[in-house]
Amino acid sequence: MTEQEKNKLYPVKSSETGAEQFNRVNEEIKKIETEMSQSDFWNDKQKAQDKIKRLGELKEQKEGVGKYDKGDSVLTIFSGAGGDDSEDFSKMLFAMYTKFIENSGWNYRIINANENDHGGFRNITIEINGKNSYGTLKNESGVHRLVRISPFNANGKRQTSFSMVEVVPKIPKISDVDINEDELSIDFTKSSGPGGQNVNKRETAVRIVHIPTKLSVHVDSERSQEQNKQKALEILGGKLYHLQEEERKKKEQGLSVSKTTENEWGSQIRSYVLHPYKMVKDHRTNVEIRDVDKVLNGDLKEFIEAEKNLS
Repeated sequence: MTEQEKNKLYPVKSSETGAEQFNRVNEEIKKIETEMSQSDFWNDKQKAQDKIKRLGELKEQKEGVGKYDKGDSVLTIFSGAGGDDSEDFSKMLFAMYTKFIENSGWNYRIINANENDHGGFRNITIEINGKNSYGTLKNESGVHRLVRISPFNANGKRQTSFSMVEVVPKIPKISDVDINEDELSIDFTKSSGPGGQNVNKRETAVRIVHIPTKLSVHVDSERSQEQNKQKALEILGGKLYHLQEEERKKKEQGLSVSKTTENEWGSQIRSYVLHPYKMVKDHRTNVEIRDVDKVLNGDLKEFIEAEKNLS
């Protein structure tokens, strides 16, 4: 794949390699620090403050703090194969994350939910508003695995279920991302969201598919079709940024994205075992917690802390 093709596929405004970005950031830091040592640096107070703010951002970037780490996030849970068991597991993960969100002093709102007859979720998307929510939760992205005696199996057999968690940044300005509308498939449907009395009478819900990457977003939380479209574009921008970051990491590790995404449902980041023993284990950091109820009640601090060391 050529660089031009990659830029078209991942249309976030950056085509630098990791080394190029590191060198550019270093040079800009040196330039600002040199300017700060000049006697006339504070002659223009506003300009000086802007430079100091920029210096802080650059140093965070150099230390591995992502562009959107300090901001809000969008979390989606998708159920894998397994029917009711998998969709019930997604409900459990939703409860776990919302408790963690509340314990962190953040808040959330549901953007879209596809619920089954048992109260489980085929998929659910929430917007999380809270300082550092993306930086805190971004490494929760991946496949989660549950092993338990199925409550939906009359024979009481052990069942393994899978759900995928995706955490992307909430992009504050859609102009930060280049999205070519010619590459989008946009459908409008009747909404089941909380947008008002007329919400089910008009096609206000929006589903957008980015054709080159096949990334899709469904939003029905806003009152109007245009509001849902703008929200969907914001979320799509976050997904494209997240995809680009994943590509960058894989490139730095000498891996190709295609090889890793082909088996995305086959590589679990964390297992929640309720039978024949009880334990939650993160397969990337090797953190193990035997108090499963504590974890499912939103106590994720040990996992989150260990994830900070992940590249």
